[in-house]
Amino acid sequence: MQHHLAQVNVAYALGAQDDPVMAGFNAQLDEINSLADASPGFVWRYMSDSRDAAQREFADPLVLFNMTVWQDMESLHAFTYKTHHGKVFAARRNWFGDWKSCVSRVSELGEGVPPVVLWWVEAGHRPTVAEAIEKLRLLGRNGPSAEAFTFKRAFAADGRGLER
Repeated sequence: MQHHLAQVNVAYALGAQDDPVMAGFNAQLDEINSLADASPGFVWRYMSDSRDAAQREFADPLVLFNMTVWQDMESLHAFTYKTHHGKVFAARRNWFGDWKSCVSRVSELGEGVPPVVLWWVEAGHRPTVAEAIEKLRLLGRNGPSAEAFTFKRAFAADGRGLER
């Protein structure tokens, strides 16, 4: 059975989408999404029906949600850190609050939930928002495991721990 790597990340914006503080992020969003779509190993990206804050994945409109699926960990890692995305990621404090201090505001998640989780899915499976939220909670409750992990403490699709 072939597997792909799913990832979800959440962030807490410093302002509403139309707030000037978010202008630099918003100006790059379509470019970064297009870069992901064209990156080697990219499989799929979750897209909500709208960027309308009232139709977001969480009740709090300041929570941004991103979920993608990749062929393997190397592809996701290369996109995350070795493309222009890496520069945007490094500048995230310009647009997003410290997750640990913000997560308590996200009623759907609860304390201790991390902002990023990775997990393996069967090739062809498209994870749901509910599945992603459960993976975030699982990682927060139990720490890294074969079911929910991070780049720092990763697992292969067969459950073996990987050295990074």
